[in-house]
Amino acid sequence: MGKLDALTSSILLAQANDLPLANTNPIEVNMNRRTFIRIVGGGAIFSATAGLAACSRDMPPEAIAAWKGPQTEMDVRKWILSYAILAPHSHNLQSWLVDLRTPDEILLYCDLTRLLPETDPYYRQIMISHGTFLELVDIAARERGIRTTIELFPQGEYGPEAIDQRPLARIRLAADSGVAKDPLFGQVLHRRTNREAYDLSNVIQEDAVQSIADSMQAYPIRFGFVGLDRPEEIKKHRAIAADAWRIELTTPAKILETYKVLRVGAGEIAQYRDGISINDPFLSLIVRLGLFDRSQAPKPDDSATLDQIERFNKNLESTPGFMWMVTEGNDRITQVNAGRAYVRAQLAGTALGISMQPLQQALQEYAEQHRSYTEIHHLLNAPSPRYTVQMWARLGVGPPIEPAPRRGLEAHIFNG
Repeated sequence: MGKLDALTSSILLAQANDLPLANTNPIEVNMNRRTFIRIVGGGAIFSATAGLAACSRDMPPEAIAAWKGPQTEMDVRKWILSYAILAPHSHNLQSWLVDLRTPDEILLYCDLTRLLPETDPYYRQIMISHGTFLELVDIAARERGIRTTIELFPQGEYGPEAIDQRPLARIRLAADSGVAKDPLFGQVLHRRTNREAYDLSNVIQEDAVQSIADSMQAYPIRFGFVGLDRPEEIKKHRAIAADAWRIELTTPAKILETYKVLRVGAGEIAQYRDGISINDPFLSLIVRLGLFDRSQAPKPDDSATLDQIERFNKNLESTPGFMWMVTEGNDRITQVNAGRAYVRAQLAGTALGISMQPLQQALQEYAEQHRSYTEIHHLLNAPSPRYTVQMWARLGVGPPIEPAPRRGLEAHIFNG
């Protein structure tokens, strides 16, 4: 679910022999690359880079094949799951595991090897990510005339600070000609988490906000929105988001957790089909040459860090609106249902041409974010611990983007 912005090319460029930062001026970018070639050594690098101009920055087709939807007839459960695996997930980890050994049933587990213990120490965001999956299961099932009965935590609910190997949900499926189709189904293949700059002149209209709010009515969520008509409030949202991003970017253990799921270049993207993707031929070369050390965090005053902060702040300044979702209580069922509500909001926004990017940094429960956590809960009139801000996102009209990689259905099937 885009918990962090995808790390841009500037980080890799800055760490490769302390190169000047790439920027939006193509002449300067090309000079940076020539400087790199001169520093490292001409012959081998020239040979390796000779074909880069013809290399594609598009996602490898196999990495995004799942976004075409199921292509063949299959077990109806697999058809349904082919849509569910397109749900948003923090850091695009895709930590969903399903057991299909019982007919007419899907048993959902959490893959305990795909967690974010540094930035999500109590696994709240992981629970939200499983909620998005469950909601897409229900939406897709309705499209096939199937009613779902979803029992959360059938062997007992996880505790507030840990999760374990017990199933997260049991989903029973039954044919029902009377089940209503969900109009949001048509948006599943088009949903994106858009982290780019938005069009500040494209103001989000009140009826669009109401449609997003209406999409979540089935869940006990307090929804809120602020737009450009309240400039002082917008300013506060931007300030908290910017500071929380800075904290995460400059806390070594937290940014290194992102590095672990950073996929650079078409080869890595196609191999892993998860995580945070950067597909740039030049940067791929830097990685292949071993000049990007993912075991070392950049220093807070490094040019790469400062550039990331500046870029993120510019995106915040381009944002015409922020939405939030508040719950009373914060147990595991509440977290899962918040995820179910959020993906509905995002699908409703997709239908209206509205992009969303979650801003999770200030909502995270690790010590360094305590001030940001307190500030956003205060701003949204959600005093903790009674209330929890489960989701906070920037909204606007963004440029077209490609879908995020997906590992494919078979990677999620658990066979005991």
